[in-house]
Amino acid sequence: MSLTHQLAASPAVSQFAAGDASEHRPLIITLFSVFVVGTLAITVWAGRKTKDATDFYAGGRSFTGFQNGLAISGDYMSAASFLGIAGAIALSGYDGFLYSIGFLVAWLVALLLVAEPLRNSGRYTMGDVLAYRMRQRPVRTAAGVSTIIVSIFYLLAQMVGAGALVALLLGITGETGKNLIVVFVGVVMILYVTIGGMKGTTWVQMIKACLLIGGTLIITVLVFHKYNYNLSTLLSEAAENSGKGAAFLEPGLKYGISTTSKIDFISLGIALVLGTAGLPHILIRFYTVPTAKAARKSVNWAIGIIGVFYLMTIALGFGAAAMLTPKEITDKNPAGNTAAPQLAEAIGGGSDSTGGAILLALISAVAFATILAVVAGLTLASSSSFAHDLYANVIRKGQATEKEEVGAARISAVVIGGVAIGLGIFAGKLNVAGLVALAFAVAASANLPTILYSLFWKRFTTQGALWSIYGGLISSVGLVFFSPVVSGKETSMFTDWDFDFFPLENPGLISIPLGFLLGWLGSILSKEEPDAKKYAELEVRSMTGYGAH
Repeated sequence: MSLTHQLAASPAVSQFAAGDASEHRPLIITLFSVFVVGTLAITVWAGRKTKDATDFYAGGRSFTGFQNGLAISGDYMSAASFLGIAGAIALSGYDGFLYSIGFLVAWLVALLLVAEPLRNSGRYTMGDVLAYRMRQRPVRTAAGVSTIIVSIFYLLAQMVGAGALVALLLGITGETGKNLIVVFVGVVMILYVTIGGMKGTTWVQMIKACLLIGGTLIITVLVFHKYNYNLSTLLSEAAENSGKGAAFLEPGLKYGISTTSKIDFISLGIALVLGTAGLPHILIRFYTVPTAKAARKSVNWAIGIIGVFYLMTIALGFGAAAMLTPKEITDKNPAGNTAAPQLAEAIGGGSDSTGGAILLALISAVAFATILAVVAGLTLASSSSFAHDLYANVIRKGQATEKEEVGAARISAVVIGGVAIGLGIFAGKLNVAGLVALAFAVAASANLPTILYSLFWKRFTTQGALWSIYGGLISSVGLVFFSPVVSGKETSMFTDWDFDFFPLENPGLISIPLGFLLGWLGSILSKEEPDAKKYAELEVRSMTGYGAH
């Protein structure tokens, strides 16, 4: 995941944007403005229809399977992923395309193990499922802490990416101007959540998904048209132009360098595939549909939409490799994160052409729309968990009214948004790839084991849940802290320090099995007797939907 999110802290984007976009900045500003004004209008409209907690947290459970699938797609496909995958394929060929495969395969875990049981068993958050058969306060506290930490790290990456992309595309080079852009993105994000709740956020994500698919489809058609709709011709041209020949289309170009790189790829793949089913902003989407059947349909639609998108990354990545030399790509960004915009400009006719300017502006606007939608979903997930799990059920011990709970969610959205803005400003020069890797690692290490044990293992106890969540959280954070992501490399967060005692950039290979192990160990060592009746009730509810909210 880390490679695909390096856009978020890449100063090289500025060199590309400031040079190529300066003449066409009015067009870019116009597209940005249309999207922001349009989505804010939709948010205000949705906000008027938000009457109670169910409306705010779950959109009144009024969305169809297709609508929710479209919104899930919008939530999942971030701009950094979109741009990063194109760059990974353009520079690494076959190994780069493995990211697309990993992102898509991850949804099978969500479909087969999580979507339907979670929709049947919970109400608004992951904590609802865990607290059903365990002690409420400690379990909800752990679930809330984990959700907020995952969301803030993921949110920070998107915020910094938004600040870098927007500020630099608009030609803003001063630190003050960049900081103001981060503040602007944060304020818009807070407005989406506090005014529109889940309804407003869902509509924004649906629109964004359509824009992303539409923009990518245009580039894909143009690329294939250039190569006479012959995939073999495109791949052959890409391999030849890459300077690596047939090796460009074979595995091992990036992840076959050393034993460590091979192991790191396995670790990254495990975290990616398993972490998706534990991401808070994805999990809460299952509660926005009226039935478990609709939740299952949502994931089916999401797999289809996301699958189509990732198939089109073949045209984005290999098209960039065929039309641009590796030096042209890496001169703009060493990680290749500007490959998609560069391809859009090239396929449209070049930097001096109107077609190139329009396509560059389109891709830039789509990237901005993507980031806004993702940060809104993340903010909603973390504020919902704070209000519903921590405020209503831990602090107020279940005595809070729905109005008070929604009020707490809105206040927490402002606070969490403020934290993201502050961290985004201070982290503007950091490589935030590690933050995104950490978010996935925590989700896979802490959230997923606890959810699966709670749903499918009758001997699971409160102690097992706490050991799993906190153990997965601490191990993943600790291993990333002592990895090359934080120190020891030129691309590390702190380049002047060197304490990378853990050789892998993603801790998933260690922390995910540890999360499962601690959940099992904590349960069998617990003196607490599992409530067999509660488990039986949860099993019936999760499988049939009987008694679901």
